[in-house]
Amino acid sequence: MANNAFVNVFRIKELRDRILFTIGILVVFRLGSVLTIPGIDPHALSAYFQSQVRGNAFVDYMDFFVGGAFSNFSIFMLGVMPYISTQILMQLALFVFPSLKKIAEDDGGRKKIQVWTRILTVFVALIQSYAVTFYANSIPGAIVLQSRFMYIFVTMLTVTTGTMITVWLGEQITARGIGNGVSIIIFAGIIVRLPHAISQMVRLVRLGELNLVFVVIALLMFVGIIVLVVYEQQGQRKIPVHYAKRVVGRKMYGGQNTYIPFKINPSGVIPIIFASSFLTFPISIATTIGPNVRWLNSLAHFLRPNGWWYNIFYLILIVFFAYFYTQISLNPTEIAKQIRENGGSIPGIRTDKTEEYLQRILNRLILPGSLYLALIAVLPTVIQTIFGFPQSISMLMGGTSLLILVGVDLDTMSQIEAQLKMHHHEGLVKRGKLRSRNL
Repeated sequence: MANNAFVNVFRIKELRDRILFTIGILVVFRLGSVLTIPGIDPHALSAYFQSQVRGNAFVDYMDFFVGGAFSNFSIFMLGVMPYISTQILMQLALFVFPSLKKIAEDDGGRKKIQVWTRILTVFVALIQSYAVTFYANSIPGAIVLQSRFMYIFVTMLTVTTGTMITVWLGEQITARGIGNGVSIIIFAGIIVRLPHAISQMVRLVRLGELNLVFVVIALLMFVGIIVLVVYEQQGQRKIPVHYAKRVVGRKMYGGQNTYIPFKINPSGVIPIIFASSFLTFPISIATTIGPNVRWLNSLAHFLRPNGWWYNIFYLILIVFFAYFYTQISLNPTEIAKQIRENGGSIPGIRTDKTEEYLQRILNRLILPGSLYLALIAVLPTVIQTIFGFPQSISMLMGGTSLLILVGVDLDTMSQIEAQLKMHHHEGLVKRGKLRSRNL
Protein backbone atom coordinates (compact mmCIF):
# COMPACT_ATOMS: atom_id res chain seq x y z
CA MET A 1 0.00 0.00 0.00
CA ALA A 2 2.91 2.27 0.75
CA ASN A 3 3.94 2.26 -2.89
CA ASN A 4 0.44 2.76 -4.23
CA ALA A 5 0.56 5.83 -6.51
CA PHE A 6 -3.08 6.74 -5.96
CA VAL A 7 -2.58 6.68 -2.20
CA ASN A 8 0.51 8.88 -2.62
CA VAL A 9 -1.57 11.43 -4.54
CA PHE A 10 -3.57 12.18 -1.40
CA ARG A 11 -0.57 11.92 0.93
CA ILE A 12 1.04 14.96 -0.65
CA LYS A 13 -0.68 17.97 0.90
CA GLU A 14 -0.09 20.34 -2.03
CA LEU A 15 -1.36 17.85 -4.60
CA ARG A 16 -4.31 16.83 -2.40
CA ASP A 17 -5.31 20.47 -1.93
CA ARG A 18 -5.11 21.11 -5.67
CA ILE A 19 -7.29 18.11 -6.52
CA LEU A 20 -9.89 18.94 -3.85
CA PHE A 21 -9.91 22.58 -4.97
CA THR A 22 -10.54 21.49 -8.58
CA ILE A 23 -13.39 19.22 -7.48
CA GLY A 24 -14.90 22.07 -5.43
CA ILE A 25 -14.80 24.43 -8.43
CA LEU A 26 -16.46 21.80 -10.63
CA VAL A 27 -19.23 21.38 -8.04
CA VAL A 28 -19.85 25.14 -8.18
CA PHE A 29 -19.91 24.96 -11.98
CA ARG A 30 -22.47 22.14 -11.93
CA LEU A 31 -24.67 24.01 -9.46
CA GLY A 32 -24.64 27.03 -11.75
CA SER A 33 -25.49 24.79 -14.72
CA VAL A 34 -28.86 23.83 -13.21
CA LEU A 35 -29.74 27.29 -11.83
CA THR A 36 -32.27 28.73 -14.30
CA ILE A 37 -32.12 32.35 -15.43
CA PRO A 38 -34.60 34.63 -13.56
CA GLY A 39 -37.77 35.13 -15.59
CA ILE A 40 -37.66 31.65 -17.19
CA ASP A 41 -40.11 28.90 -16.24
CA PRO A 42 -38.11 25.62 -15.95
CA HIS A 43 -41.29 23.50 -16.13
CA ALA A 44 -42.19 25.06 -19.50
CA LEU A 45 -38.67 24.29 -20.74
CA SER A 46 -38.91 20.68 -19.60
CA ALA A 47 -42.34 20.22 -21.20
CA TYR A 48 -41.14 21.78 -24.46
CA PHE A 49 -38.05 19.60 -24.88
CA GLN A 50 -39.93 16.44 -23.88
CA SER A 51 -42.56 17.18 -26.53
CA GLN A 52 -39.95 17.40 -29.29
CA VAL A 53 -40.12 14.32 -31.49
CA ARG A 54 -36.62 15.03 -32.77
CA GLY A 55 -34.01 16.78 -30.73
CA ASN A 56 -32.85 20.27 -31.64
CA ALA A 57 -29.47 19.90 -33.34
CA PHE A 58 -28.20 23.25 -32.12
CA VAL A 59 -29.33 22.67 -28.52
CA ASP A 60 -27.67 19.23 -28.51
CA TYR A 61 -24.52 20.82 -29.91
CA MET A 62 -24.38 23.51 -27.21
CA ASP A 63 -25.31 21.08 -24.42
CA PHE A 64 -22.37 18.95 -25.54
CA PHE A 65 -19.92 21.59 -24.28
CA VAL A 66 -21.78 22.90 -21.22
CA GLY A 67 -23.23 19.74 -19.72
CA GLY A 68 -26.90 20.43 -20.41
CA ALA A 69 -26.69 24.02 -19.14
CA PHE A 70 -27.97 25.46 -22.43
CA SER A 71 -31.22 23.50 -22.51
CA ASN A 72 -31.72 24.41 -18.83
CA PHE A 73 -31.34 28.10 -19.68
CA SER A 74 -29.00 28.28 -16.71
CA ILE A 75 -26.75 31.17 -15.73
CA PHE A 76 -23.79 29.20 -17.17
CA MET A 77 -25.60 28.30 -20.40
CA LEU A 78 -22.85 29.70 -22.68
CA GLY A 79 -20.02 28.17 -20.67
CA VAL A 80 -16.54 29.30 -21.75
CA MET A 81 -17.37 29.39 -25.47
CA PRO A 82 -17.45 33.23 -25.74
CA TYR A 83 -14.05 33.39 -24.03
CA ILE A 84 -12.52 30.84 -26.39
CA SER A 85 -13.99 32.68 -29.40
CA THR A 86 -12.43 35.90 -28.13
CA GLN A 87 -9.07 34.20 -27.59
CA ILE A 88 -9.14 33.08 -31.22
CA LEU A 89 -9.86 36.63 -32.39
CA MET A 90 -7.03 38.04 -30.24
CA GLN A 91 -4.54 35.43 -31.46
CA LEU A 92 -5.48 36.20 -35.06
CA ALA A 93 -5.09 39.92 -34.32
CA LEU A 94 -1.61 39.32 -32.85
CA PHE A 95 -0.68 37.37 -35.96
CA VAL A 96 -2.04 39.97 -38.40
CA PHE A 97 -1.04 43.23 -36.66
CA PRO A 98 2.70 43.53 -35.84
CA SER A 99 2.09 46.55 -33.57
CA LEU A 100 -0.23 44.49 -31.37
CA LYS A 101 2.31 41.67 -31.29
CA LYS A 102 4.98 44.15 -30.19
CA ILE A 103 2.75 45.26 -27.30
CA ALA A 104 2.33 41.62 -26.25
CA GLU A 105 6.11 41.08 -26.24
CA ASP A 106 6.81 44.14 -24.04
CA ASP A 107 6.99 43.96 -20.25
CA GLY A 108 3.50 43.45 -18.94
CA GLY A 109 2.21 43.08 -22.49
CA ARG A 110 0.65 39.68 -21.91
CA LYS A 111 -1.36 41.03 -18.99
CA LYS A 112 -2.68 43.84 -21.24
CA ILE A 113 -3.72 41.28 -23.87
CA GLN A 114 -5.48 39.23 -21.18
CA VAL A 115 -7.39 42.29 -19.97
CA TRP A 116 -8.43 43.19 -23.52
CA THR A 117 -9.49 39.58 -24.10
CA ARG A 118 -11.75 39.64 -21.03
CA ILE A 119 -13.29 42.98 -22.09
CA LEU A 120 -13.96 41.65 -25.59
CA THR A 121 -15.41 38.47 -24.06
CA VAL A 122 -18.04 40.60 -22.33
CA PHE A 123 -19.15 42.05 -25.68
CA VAL A 124 -19.24 38.61 -27.36
CA ALA A 125 -21.26 37.20 -24.45
CA LEU A 126 -23.70 40.15 -24.65
CA ILE A 127 -24.31 39.47 -28.35
CA GLN A 128 -24.84 35.74 -27.81
CA SER A 129 -27.05 36.31 -24.75
CA TYR A 130 -29.20 38.74 -26.78
CA ALA A 131 -29.62 36.01 -29.40
CA VAL A 132 -30.67 33.61 -26.64
CA THR A 133 -33.62 35.88 -25.77
CA PHE A 134 -35.09 35.23 -29.21
CA TYR A 135 -34.78 31.48 -28.75
CA ALA A 136 -36.51 31.61 -25.36
CA ASN A 137 -39.31 33.68 -26.91
CA SER A 138 -40.03 30.82 -29.34
CA ILE A 139 -40.71 28.38 -26.47
CA PRO A 140 -44.37 28.54 -25.32
CA GLY A 141 -44.74 29.72 -21.73
CA ALA A 142 -40.99 29.92 -21.10
CA ILE A 143 -40.91 33.65 -20.32
CA VAL A 144 -42.77 34.66 -17.15
CA LEU A 145 -41.73 38.32 -16.98
CA GLN A 146 -44.38 40.66 -18.37
CA SER A 147 -41.99 43.37 -19.52
CA ARG A 148 -40.02 42.31 -22.61
CA PHE A 149 -37.39 44.99 -21.94
CA MET A 150 -36.87 43.74 -18.39
CA TYR A 151 -36.67 40.13 -19.61
CA ILE A 152 -34.00 40.99 -22.23
CA PHE A 153 -32.05 43.07 -19.70
CA VAL A 154 -32.11 40.39 -16.99
CA THR A 155 -31.19 37.61 -19.45
CA MET A 156 -28.27 39.49 -21.00
CA LEU A 157 -26.95 40.59 -17.61
CA THR A 158 -27.31 37.13 -16.04
CA VAL A 159 -25.88 35.10 -18.93
CA THR A 160 -22.96 37.50 -19.50
CA THR A 161 -22.14 37.53 -15.79
CA GLY A 162 -22.40 33.72 -15.72
CA THR A 163 -19.95 33.49 -18.63
CA MET A 164 -17.39 35.68 -16.89
CA ILE A 165 -17.81 33.72 -13.64
CA THR A 166 -17.20 30.49 -15.58
CA VAL A 167 -14.04 31.98 -17.10
CA TRP A 168 -12.91 33.04 -13.62
CA LEU A 169 -13.57 29.54 -12.28
CA GLY A 170 -11.42 28.10 -15.08
CA GLU A 171 -8.60 30.52 -14.27
CA GLN A 172 -8.79 29.53 -10.61
CA ILE A 173 -8.40 25.85 -11.56
CA THR A 174 -5.33 26.70 -13.66
CA ALA A 175 -3.75 28.75 -10.87
CA ARG A 176 -4.71 26.79 -7.75
CA GLY A 177 -6.03 23.46 -9.02
CA ILE A 178 -4.80 20.72 -11.35
CA GLY A 179 -4.94 20.82 -15.15
CA ASN A 180 -5.93 23.55 -17.61
CA GLY A 181 -9.00 25.26 -16.16
CA VAL A 182 -10.91 26.01 -19.38
CA SER A 183 -10.31 22.49 -20.71
CA ILE A 184 -11.35 20.97 -17.37
CA ILE A 185 -14.64 22.94 -17.50
CA ILE A 186 -15.40 21.58 -20.99
CA PHE A 187 -14.29 18.11 -19.85
CA ALA A 188 -16.74 18.22 -16.93
CA GLY A 189 -19.57 19.31 -19.25
CA ILE A 190 -18.99 16.30 -21.50
CA ILE A 191 -18.63 13.79 -18.65
CA VAL A 192 -21.88 14.84 -16.99
CA ARG A 193 -23.81 14.19 -20.22
CA LEU A 194 -22.52 10.63 -20.69
CA PRO A 195 -24.90 8.89 -18.21
CA HIS A 196 -27.90 10.49 -19.92
CA ALA A 197 -26.59 9.43 -23.35
CA ILE A 198 -26.07 5.84 -22.20
CA SER A 199 -29.52 5.62 -20.58
CA GLN A 200 -31.09 7.07 -23.73
CA MET A 201 -29.27 4.52 -25.86
CA VAL A 202 -30.46 1.64 -23.64
CA ARG A 203 -34.04 2.93 -23.82
CA LEU A 204 -33.92 3.16 -27.62
CA VAL A 205 -32.54 -0.40 -27.86
CA ARG A 206 -35.37 -1.68 -25.64
CA LEU A 207 -37.93 0.13 -27.80
CA GLY A 208 -36.40 -1.40 -30.92
CA GLU A 209 -35.48 1.99 -32.42
CA LEU A 210 -31.77 1.10 -32.32
CA ASN A 211 -30.28 -2.17 -33.54
CA LEU A 212 -28.33 -3.88 -30.74
CA VAL A 213 -25.74 -5.17 -33.23
CA PHE A 214 -25.09 -1.60 -34.43
CA VAL A 215 -24.69 -0.45 -30.83
CA VAL A 216 -22.11 -3.16 -30.10
CA ILE A 217 -20.21 -2.32 -33.30
CA ALA A 218 -20.25 1.38 -32.42
CA LEU A 219 -18.99 0.71 -28.88
CA LEU A 220 -16.13 -1.44 -30.21
CA MET A 221 -15.28 1.39 -32.61
CA PHE A 222 -15.19 3.84 -29.69
CA VAL A 223 -12.82 1.61 -27.71
CA GLY A 224 -10.55 1.29 -30.75
CA ILE A 225 -10.60 5.04 -31.33
CA ILE A 226 -9.67 5.70 -27.68
CA VAL A 227 -6.60 3.46 -28.12
CA LEU A 228 -5.66 5.28 -31.34
CA VAL A 229 -6.15 8.69 -29.72
CA VAL A 230 -3.88 7.79 -26.78
CA TYR A 231 -1.30 6.36 -29.20
CA GLU A 232 -1.37 9.51 -31.33
CA GLN A 233 -1.43 11.99 -28.41
CA GLN A 234 1.64 10.42 -26.80
CA GLY A 235 3.68 10.02 -30.00
CA GLN A 236 6.80 12.18 -30.35
CA ARG A 237 9.47 13.03 -32.91
CA LYS A 238 12.66 13.79 -30.98
CA ILE A 239 15.02 16.32 -32.59
CA PRO A 240 18.58 15.77 -31.25
CA VAL A 241 20.47 18.88 -30.10
CA HIS A 242 24.16 19.03 -29.16
CA TYR A 243 25.51 21.83 -26.95
CA ALA A 244 29.19 22.65 -27.31
CA LYS A 245 31.43 23.06 -24.27
CA ARG A 246 32.10 26.62 -23.17
CA VAL A 247 34.09 28.05 -20.28
CA VAL A 248 32.64 30.86 -18.16
CA GLY A 249 35.14 31.93 -15.48
CA ARG A 250 36.37 28.73 -13.87
CA LYS A 251 33.32 26.68 -14.76
CA MET A 252 32.63 24.67 -17.89
CA TYR A 253 29.13 24.56 -19.31
CA GLY A 254 27.54 22.55 -22.11
CA GLY A 255 29.00 19.54 -23.77
CA GLN A 256 25.78 17.56 -23.51
CA ASN A 257 23.30 15.98 -25.88
CA THR A 258 19.58 16.53 -25.50
CA TYR A 259 16.53 16.67 -27.74
CA ILE A 260 13.48 18.76 -28.61
CA PRO A 261 10.26 16.71 -28.34
CA PHE A 262 7.81 17.45 -31.17
CA LYS A 263 4.51 15.64 -30.72
CA ILE A 264 2.79 14.01 -33.68
CA ASN A 265 -0.10 16.28 -32.87
CA PRO A 266 1.68 19.39 -31.47
CA SER A 267 -1.52 21.35 -30.87
CA GLY A 268 -3.37 18.63 -28.91
CA VAL A 269 -7.14 19.13 -28.71
CA ILE A 270 -6.88 22.93 -29.07
CA PRO A 271 -7.85 22.93 -32.80
CA ILE A 272 -11.01 20.97 -31.94
CA ILE A 273 -12.01 23.40 -29.19
CA PHE A 274 -11.12 26.45 -31.32
CA ALA A 275 -13.00 25.20 -34.40
CA SER A 276 -16.09 24.33 -32.34
CA SER A 277 -16.09 27.70 -30.61
CA PHE A 278 -15.47 29.58 -33.86
CA LEU A 279 -18.53 27.96 -35.44
CA THR A 280 -20.65 28.40 -32.31
CA PHE A 281 -20.89 32.17 -32.66
CA PRO A 282 -22.52 32.40 -36.13
CA ILE A 283 -24.58 29.25 -35.49
CA SER A 284 -26.00 30.63 -32.22
CA ILE A 285 -26.93 33.94 -33.87
CA ALA A 286 -28.40 32.29 -36.97
CA THR A 287 -30.34 29.61 -35.06
CA THR A 288 -31.84 31.81 -32.37
CA ILE A 289 -32.69 34.84 -34.49
CA GLY A 290 -33.21 32.88 -37.72
CA PRO A 291 -36.99 32.25 -37.38
CA ASN A 292 -37.54 36.02 -37.50
CA VAL A 293 -35.16 36.77 -40.39
CA ARG A 294 -35.44 34.82 -43.64
CA TRP A 295 -31.79 34.88 -44.69
CA LEU A 296 -30.64 34.00 -41.15
CA ASN A 297 -33.08 31.09 -41.12
CA SER A 298 -31.49 29.84 -44.35
CA LEU A 299 -28.04 30.26 -42.81
CA ALA A 300 -29.10 28.34 -39.69
CA HIS A 301 -30.29 25.44 -41.86
CA PHE A 302 -27.09 25.62 -43.93
CA LEU A 303 -24.87 25.48 -40.81
CA ARG A 304 -26.89 22.99 -38.76
CA PRO A 305 -24.46 20.93 -36.62
CA ASN A 306 -25.49 17.60 -38.13
CA GLY A 307 -25.28 18.87 -41.72
CA TRP A 308 -22.57 18.13 -44.25
CA TRP A 309 -21.63 21.76 -44.87
CA TYR A 310 -21.05 22.28 -41.16
CA ASN A 311 -18.74 19.27 -41.05
CA ILE A 312 -16.84 20.46 -44.14
CA PHE A 313 -16.21 23.84 -42.49
CA TYR A 314 -15.36 21.99 -39.29
CA LEU A 315 -12.70 19.93 -41.08
CA ILE A 316 -11.16 22.99 -42.71
CA LEU A 317 -11.07 24.97 -39.45
CA ILE A 318 -9.47 22.10 -37.51
CA VAL A 319 -6.63 21.87 -40.05
CA PHE A 320 -6.27 25.67 -40.07
CA PHE A 321 -6.14 26.01 -36.29
CA ALA A 322 -3.72 23.09 -36.04
CA TYR A 323 -1.24 25.01 -38.22
CA PHE A 324 -2.07 28.36 -36.63
CA TYR A 325 -1.76 27.28 -33.00
CA THR A 326 1.40 25.25 -33.63
CA GLN A 327 3.10 28.25 -35.24
CA ILE A 328 2.30 30.30 -32.14
CA SER A 329 3.13 27.73 -29.46
CA LEU A 330 6.12 26.15 -31.26
CA ASN A 331 7.61 29.01 -33.24
CA PRO A 332 10.58 27.55 -35.18
CA THR A 333 12.22 30.99 -35.33
CA GLU A 334 12.21 31.33 -31.53
CA ILE A 335 13.36 27.74 -30.97
CA ALA A 336 16.23 28.14 -33.47
CA LYS A 337 17.22 31.43 -31.80
CA GLN A 338 17.32 29.83 -28.35
CA ILE A 339 19.43 26.92 -29.65
CA ARG A 340 21.99 29.29 -31.21
CA GLU A 341 22.13 31.59 -28.16
CA ASN A 342 22.92 28.62 -25.92
CA GLY A 343 25.65 27.35 -28.22
CA GLY A 344 23.62 24.41 -29.50
CA SER A 345 23.24 22.82 -32.89
CA ILE A 346 21.34 20.01 -34.58
CA PRO A 347 23.73 17.29 -35.83
CA GLY A 348 24.01 17.33 -39.62
CA ILE A 349 22.19 20.66 -39.97
CA ARG A 350 23.95 23.98 -40.62
CA THR A 351 23.29 26.61 -37.95
CA ASP A 352 21.70 29.03 -40.42
CA LYS A 353 19.38 26.24 -41.64
CA THR A 354 18.06 25.29 -38.18
CA GLU A 355 14.84 27.28 -38.50
CA GLU A 356 14.12 25.88 -41.96
CA TYR A 357 14.77 22.32 -40.76
CA LEU A 358 12.49 22.70 -37.73
CA GLN A 359 9.74 24.22 -39.87
CA ARG A 360 9.99 21.31 -42.32
CA ILE A 361 9.70 18.77 -39.49
CA LEU A 362 6.67 20.58 -38.03
CA ASN A 363 4.92 20.72 -41.40
CA ARG A 364 5.38 16.97 -41.80
CA LEU A 365 3.85 16.39 -38.37
CA ILE A 366 1.01 18.93 -38.47
CA LEU A 367 -0.66 17.80 -41.70
CA PRO A 368 -1.26 14.12 -40.82
CA GLY A 369 -1.97 15.06 -37.19
CA SER A 370 -4.58 17.66 -38.14
CA LEU A 371 -6.22 15.35 -40.69
CA TYR A 372 -6.36 12.65 -38.03
CA LEU A 373 -8.07 15.07 -35.65
CA ALA A 374 -10.49 16.21 -38.34
CA LEU A 375 -11.52 12.70 -39.35
CA ILE A 376 -12.21 11.66 -35.76
CA ALA A 377 -14.09 14.92 -35.12
CA VAL A 378 -16.62 14.21 -37.88
CA LEU A 379 -17.10 10.63 -36.71
CA PRO A 380 -20.38 11.45 -34.88
CA THR A 381 -21.97 12.56 -38.16
CA VAL A 382 -20.89 9.31 -39.82
CA ILE A 383 -22.25 7.24 -36.93
CA GLN A 384 -25.48 9.20 -36.92
CA THR A 385 -25.92 8.68 -40.65
CA ILE A 386 -24.93 4.99 -40.88
CA PHE A 387 -26.26 3.60 -37.61
CA GLY A 388 -29.16 5.99 -37.06
CA PHE A 389 -27.97 7.17 -33.63
CA PRO A 390 -29.59 10.35 -32.26
CA GLN A 391 -27.27 13.34 -32.34
CA SER A 392 -27.28 13.70 -28.56
CA ILE A 393 -25.76 10.19 -28.33
CA SER A 394 -23.42 10.25 -31.33
CA MET A 395 -21.81 13.56 -30.29
CA LEU A 396 -21.19 12.43 -26.73
CA MET A 397 -19.86 8.98 -27.55
CA GLY A 398 -17.52 9.68 -30.40
CA GLY A 399 -15.34 12.10 -32.27
CA THR A 400 -14.83 15.43 -30.55
CA SER A 401 -15.85 14.17 -27.11
CA LEU A 402 -13.29 11.35 -27.20
CA LEU A 403 -10.51 13.68 -28.31
CA ILE A 404 -11.27 16.23 -25.60
CA LEU A 405 -11.78 13.60 -22.89
CA VAL A 406 -8.57 11.71 -23.69
CA GLY A 407 -6.51 14.85 -24.35
CA VAL A 408 -7.53 16.62 -21.14
CA ASP A 409 -7.15 13.41 -19.12
CA LEU A 410 -3.60 12.84 -20.40
CA ASP A 411 -2.60 16.45 -19.69
CA THR A 412 -4.03 16.30 -16.17
CA MET A 413 -2.40 12.93 -15.47
CA SER A 414 0.93 14.33 -16.66
CA GLN A 415 0.67 17.19 -14.16
CA ILE A 416 -0.16 14.78 -11.35
CA GLU A 417 2.75 12.60 -12.44
CA ALA A 418 5.11 15.60 -12.31
CA GLN A 419 3.91 16.51 -8.81
CA LEU A 420 4.47 12.96 -7.59
CA LYS A 421 8.00 12.81 -9.03
CA MET A 422 8.83 16.23 -7.56
CA HIS A 423 7.96 14.88 -4.11
CA HIS A 424 10.02 11.72 -4.74
CA HIS A 425 7.06 9.39 -5.00
CA GLU A 426 6.38 6.61 -7.47
CA GLY A 427 4.49 7.82 -10.50
CA LEU A 428 1.12 6.70 -11.82
CA VAL A 429 2.88 4.35 -14.20
CA LYS A 430 5.21 1.67 -12.83
CA ARG A 431 8.15 2.73 -15.01
CA GLY A 432 8.24 6.16 -13.53
CA LYS A 433 6.32 8.52 -15.77
CA LEU A 434 3.72 8.84 -18.47
CA ARG A 435 6.12 8.17 -21.28
CA SER A 436 5.66 9.26 -24.83
CA ARG A 437 6.19 6.95 -27.77
CA ASN A 438 9.33 7.55 -29.81
CA LEU A 439 9.25 7.76 -33.58
